[in-house]
Amino acid sequence: MTMKITAQQVNELRKRTGAGMMDCKKALVESEGDMDKAIDILRKKGQKIAAKRADRAADEGVVLAKVSDDKTFAATIMINCETDFVAKNNDFIAFVQSVLDLAINNKVENADELKSLKMDGGTVEENITNQSGVIGEKIQLGAYGVVESPSVFAYVHPGNRIATIAGLNQAGDFAQTGKDVVMQIAAMSPVALDKDDVPQSVIDHEIEIGKDQARQEGKPEAILEKIAIGKLNKFFKESTLLNQTFIKDSKQTVGQYLKATDKELTVTAFKRLALGS
Repeated sequence: MTMKITAQQVNELRKRTGAGMMDCKKALVESEGDMDKAIDILRKKGQKIAAKRADRAADEGVVLAKVSDDKTFAATIMINCETDFVAKNNDFIAFVQSVLDLAINNKVENADELKSLKMDGGTVEENITNQSGVIGEKIQLGAYGVVESPSVFAYVHPGNRIATIAGLNQAGDFAQTGKDVVMQIAAMSPVALDKDDVPQSVIDHEIEIGKDQARQEGKPEAILEKIAIGKLNKFFKESTLLNQTFIKDSKQTVGQYLKATDKELTVTAFKRLALGS
């Protein structure tokens, strides 16, 4: 005999897990109305779906960023899914936002710490796995990054596919400056803060590319290194934040714009997350 499950029980389980109405009803029937057992059943379903779809490409998703109330800590997060349809779903966006809010409130430093953080009776990692059961797609934490500075700023590009955070070395009335910086990062995708921050492996790679390009253009072997260094300097100007041309005023670099705002002002660090990058 099938146990009678009330609509109130189904609604309560749905609120606690986010799972669909029919999945909640089935779990309650299987657990004979035991709410905790029903939650475990739904979690196991999420784990099974996550395992089943482990080899699927989770290339879509939601990217968000946020600043703490004291404006000294910023975080950006990417949670991936399989389809654009899910990425645009308001419930999924709200879930990603809830994970980010938790991270901000606890000033979580890295992805591993975030995964183990307590959330809704489990961990963040377990809740992300549970979303696979709710949604029926592979759901995973794609990336997480933070910046801590005297003042921090965040920007989320419309569509939730690109988000940036950055810190300034001073606290004060720099709201417009901070906004300009994080929008610059979103638009121009710098690889490092300044040329001294570019990894040596990247520099070596750019020099080799420059030499190869010059060689293919028929330039003499003796001057290939000089040409490559010239190309490397162009790379620094285009790809390091402080040396990039400021998108709102092409007559100055981002570094010069900051100095014009305050002669001691600079960016301490930044993070940029983008789907497909």
